Amino acid sequence: MRRAVIAFTAFLGGLVFLLSSPAWADGEALKGTLQNQGQPVNGVKISVAGEDGNPVGDATTGADGKWEVPVPKAGKYKVTLDQSTLPKDVGLKFQNRATLDVQVYEGSERNVLFALAPAGKQGEGAAQTSDSSSFWDRVAQLTFEGFNLGLIIALAAMGLSLVFGTTGLTNFAHGELLTFGAMCAYFFNVVIGLPLIVAAVISVVIGGAFGYSQDRFFWGVLRRRGSSLVAMMIISIGLALFLRYVFLFFFGGEGASFADYNAQPGIQVGPISAAPKNFIAMGIELAVLIVVGLALLKTRVGKAARAVADNPALAASSGINVDGVIRIIWTVGGAVASLAGVMLGLSQNVSYQMGFQILLLVFAGVTLGGLGTAFGALVGSIVVGLFIQLSTVVVPTELKTVGALLVLILVMLFRPQGILGRRERIG
Repeated sequence: MRRAVIAFTAFLGGLVFLLSSPAWADGEALKGTLQNQGQPVNGVKISVAGEDGNPVGDATTGADGKWEVPVPKAGKYKVTLDQSTLPKDVGLKFQNRATLDVQVYEGSERNVLFALAPAGKQGEGAAQTSDSSSFWDRVAQLTFEGFNLGLIIALAAMGLSLVFGTTGLTNFAHGELLTFGAMCAYFFNVVIGLPLIVAAVISVVIGGAFGYSQDRFFWGVLRRRGSSLVAMMIISIGLALFLRYVFLFFFGGEGASFADYNAQPGIQVGPISAAPKNFIAMGIELAVLIVVGLALLKTRVGKAARAVADNPALAASSGINVDGVIRIIWTVGGAVASLAGVMLGLSQNVSYQMGFQILLLVFAGVTLGGLGTAFGALVGSIVVGLFIQLSTVVVPTELKTVGALLVLILVMLFRPQGILGRRERIG
């Protein structure tokens, strides 16, 4: 019953959290990101005209491949990519798709996607998308991207799941641990000038220390004073907002990229095309997840953590230092979340709300896999990542998150404890 109450209050807290976020659009706009084989394309001109042909505005993609053009009102617009501004080795995948008709709805920012390909590998027209081999090549590419996204979500979800398992806390500030880790790596890589690998290691260490400090000087104090889990959850929402605006103050509202590994040429592995950094990052993520999971199963600290998760009072009476175990969990959770932030910043830009933007998916992965289980978080996150990417085969890209949340709802209807969760007696 206790966990049912926590889940319900977490849902309500999530609504408050989302509504209080500064992420909502202030007006109508068209925007997008130009990428070729996973790498941003800089200096490409995008023009926007109204349905009557009158020009509305234009933009040029930046170093991150992003562009944005505000529009005066909701309606239909023509978005044109100037092919003469493309790099010599890049072209449109489908030549008849240089101009797209896009509907913008009131209060929304509409993403516009132009498919690019290396010169000489473009298709003859949109009709080629119906070809069977092209379809399965796309499915293979999306499956790879789904695993890539799922592993990043899993890194973040594992720490969140462990903290919930040992303390019962639904921590809405966990996303800011990702942002903190990415910004630490950015500081040491871009500002100080250290190699990104060294900066990432330092970031993981600092992230672990930050996680330890949070429990030592904040959450642990609240627990000792008898704060309820619902109160602590609401406090975590306030802490998340506070940290996000601190990041905004010091980092600014614009995204930025790491200094290293930005312009890697893609490599082809069968039907899959990706930059080498993606393969290496996925290997590191998977290795870390397996090591942490096995440590929970095989080491004394891991067994103590599972004992605390099952029954803190019984664990304490057995001589286990409950507070010490919880602080170790917070340290590991902070370190793993920082690594997830670095990996997320490597695949996209570092921004002050990057952790918040992925937090809903992290909660979905934790809930789907089973609350409080490390390997459940891994399985649930992989499922979420795959459904997010593969759903774009049948739904617009703007709606791709809906597929993962639909799967979450369906699984919860038939297996409320999650894929690897345990049934609990209620009442």
